[in-house]
Amino acid sequence: MGGGFDLRVEPWIAVRLLTGESACVGLCELFKRAHEIEDVEIPVPPAAAGLMRILASIAARIAADGENRLDDPDVAEDIEDWFDLRERVLKAERFDPDAVEAYFGREDLAGRFDLFHPERPFLQDPRLRVECVDAKGEPNPSGVNKLMMGRPTGVNGAVLFGHFTDTAPVPVPAAQALWHLIAQLYYGPSGQCTPRRITDVRVGSGDAAPLRKSVSYFAWGPELFTTLVLAVPSPQAEVDWETQDACPWEEDLRDPLAALPPITWPGRMLTGRFRHAALLVPSKDGRAVTDAYLTWATHQPPQRVRDPYQILDRRGDGDFQPREADGARALWRDLDSLLLKDSRQGARRPPALEHLPKWLLPRLRVRAYGFDQDGQQKDSVWFRATTPAVLRWQEENDAEMAYHVKRCHTAAEKTGDRLEFAARIAWKIATDTSVDLSPKAKTKLDARKPGPWAAAALTRYWPAAEKEFWQFTDPGHTTGRVDRPFVDAALAALDEAIGQANRADIRVARARHRARGLLLALLQPPTPD
Repeated sequence: MGGGFDLRVEPWIAVRLLTGESACVGLCELFKRAHEIEDVEIPVPPAAAGLMRILASIAARIAADGENRLDDPDVAEDIEDWFDLRERVLKAERFDPDAVEAYFGREDLAGRFDLFHPERPFLQDPRLRVECVDAKGEPNPSGVNKLMMGRPTGVNGAVLFGHFTDTAPVPVPAAQALWHLIAQLYYGPSGQCTPRRITDVRVGSGDAAPLRKSVSYFAWGPELFTTLVLAVPSPQAEVDWETQDACPWEEDLRDPLAALPPITWPGRMLTGRFRHAALLVPSKDGRAVTDAYLTWATHQPPQRVRDPYQILDRRGDGDFQPREADGARALWRDLDSLLLKDSRQGARRPPALEHLPKWLLPRLRVRAYGFDQDGQQKDSVWFRATTPAVLRWQEENDAEMAYHVKRCHTAAEKTGDRLEFAARIAWKIATDTSVDLSPKAKTKLDARKPGPWAAAALTRYWPAAEKEFWQFTDPGHTTGRVDRPFVDAALAALDEAIGQANRADIRVARARHRARGLLLALLQPPTPD
């Protein structure tokens, strides 16, 4: 076995200090200096989303006012008492260094933060060395490329972020491997995986990770201390309050074939719902990872609990599901779902953005981490985005502005939908000689042949719409109609997509005229019922 890699002191978390300097810190230093840190700078957003949940669960163990901690179930019995405690913690403006030392120095956690510990490596299962074997009983690791999101695996794997192959894997620095381990545990795929033999049967399939294809939203403070305290979920979730709460590094290894323990607050809610099991193979000096095992952790049905950082959208059947990440969708398009109360629209605001201290609202931004994926194996793009200080516009604090933001977003979305339709109509008219060009004739579209103009127009429209949107958030722009600038942006995007050279063609000219008419119709006053 390689040497140890103690996450409490090893510099594995990239951060930016309030002074503007970049640094890498271990867990102890991160919490002791959280009031000096502006941001975490993990370059893998899925890993950052998972890391924030891990840090929030630890923050709940550390943040305290005297003997009362934020994870104290006795304080949580009265939600107002818990909010009062959080207020006092925030007013302290830093984590108590002695509390940080006390948590990371607990005797029962000795070795639990070692990435390569022989018996309890952090967030890993050492049993995989003997359970992931081939038919001859020889070790059957998954390969380091399987661990690293973005690297190709197998014969036909696509090269996304570098040239790596299974026949010539490149070792990974330990810190970077941990980022991807966290990403796999929170966003990993379903389907075929490295077989794991526990009984006489080798099972080689698993379920999707709990955050797969989702986007997470965090209240982002002026420094990391505030961000982490606000990331601790309030004790209002439907969880088991009779069972002792624990994070994976605080309890014994689970039996993969046994029933899952109940969801408790806040540790198991944030860090206890993994569907994958992993084990990293270190280099001889313990500074890098040369191989990895990645397989299933359980086949028990996943336990449902409301994730505190996700928007829930109402489905057609009336049930709710987490909003899916879309790499082509800018964060401002979700803003009304973060500002308005749940009862006034079809989306439910993340619980972590509820009941925020009013005195902090003018300084709070929203950070989003998303991973555009399908439900099984395909990974498209991950992203990170941060808004300006918009949470001061939440409905409870500024209802006029919250609904103005909704009007602006609705107008932008409606115009975007009309632009896509109009551009497809224009392409059909310009290229299909059988189309009736009379003004009142209906044009039938073929979903399989949208043409290039719609995508090109939308690519140009959304950045321009975002610019108009933020201009509407300036003081004095909360009254009157808001649709004209978005329609103007759509008209310009349509013309750019069609191109100047094509307009001399009579069919293109007529197509452009029809499409512009469809967009300008949005400016007509609504017809009374």
